[in-house]
Amino acid sequence: MSDLDATPLAPLWLRRLGAWSGRLLLVCAVLGVLLWVLVQLRLVVVALFLGLVLTAVLRPVTLRYRTFAHPALAAALAVLTGLVVVVAVVGLAVTGVARQWPDVVARVGAGVGELLDALRSGGLPVTVTDADLERWGAGVVSWLADNGTSLAGATATQVGGVLVALMVTALGVFCAVCFLVGGEGMWAWFVGQVPVRARDAWRTAGDAAWRAFGDFTRGAVLTALCVGVLGYLVLLVLGVPLALPLGVLVFVGSFVPLVGAPAAMLVAMLVALASNGLWNAVLVGVGIALVGQLEGHVVQPLVMGRHARLHPFVVGVGVSAGTVVGGLFGAVVAVPLIAVTWSVWSALRPSPGPEEVVGPEVPDDQPADGRGLAVG
Repeated sequence: MSDLDATPLAPLWLRRLGAWSGRLLLVCAVLGVLLWVLVQLRLVVVALFLGLVLTAVLRPVTLRYRTFAHPALAAALAVLTGLVVVVAVVGLAVTGVARQWPDVVARVGAGVGELLDALRSGGLPVTVTDADLERWGAGVVSWLADNGTSLAGATATQVGGVLVALMVTALGVFCAVCFLVGGEGMWAWFVGQVPVRARDAWRTAGDAAWRAFGDFTRGAVLTALCVGVLGYLVLLVLGVPLALPLGVLVFVGSFVPLVGAPAAMLVAMLVALASNGLWNAVLVGVGIALVGQLEGHVVQPLVMGRHARLHPFVVGVGVSAGTVVGGLFGAVVAVPLIAVTWSVWSALRPSPGPEEVVGPEVPDDQPADGRGLAVG
């Protein structure tokens, strides 16, 4: 017998650990490459995500239009309906800003004047003289003169960003129209390309993913709408100017988990502080915080139901990871992605058969009750 034959084999647990480690490294490598590709194509990914969101929101409207119209015409009518709603909301917000903006400017100017008078008179811990104000004003003018070129370049960059955003939005709307018209056929064609033995699993996973994504998206839109309306009513009752635009801001901010609504609340408090004073701002903060509690404990459970309900720990970690990887877009996408992944996993996970259900064993010498559990 040679020395090689006499060498003992590695323990079974060590071989299994090595096999699972290799699989884990392979999965991490595939995920890394996929993430790199997605980052390179991030604008296309954003457009596709926008198209899926619009499809999930507009599909019920499209199905209603299909009862009397061709699928293509129904999709076009659904997109036009959504466009009319968006234009109406934006128009109301812009109209509210245009109507109340002079009053807001006057109130802010009066507040700033009172603050400067208090600083000059020494009524505050810090005293500011007219010479200080002139020096600060000269410094601001000098900074603007020195950084005019940089500011112009930044403005041009912002204009380019707006054009890119419009392009992404147009691509997203185009994808939504394609999905609304022939999404079922596109999915059937894709499933037909996979091996026959795997088609049932792909159909199950696809149905579970789309059902979870659609339920989550429609639930998120309805929840944000309720929160925006409640926030608008709170601001209206407290006499805060620009209540409608701020309500729209609260509606938009509700789509960003954990951080969107507090940011919108902070903006509303700043407007209230500049317009109506400190105590009004405090009341606005308390009111919108109560709206947030109502959202978390009443509105969201009623609207979302049992679909895509995730533990707050999972939501917090997911949003943080999404923000690190993809910024604001990653924060928005993280929660629905986790919900879809969990739904697909639950749908593909084999349910235990009667012989696989493990319960407490009953010793032979111990009696059992009618449910098969040991008594004692």
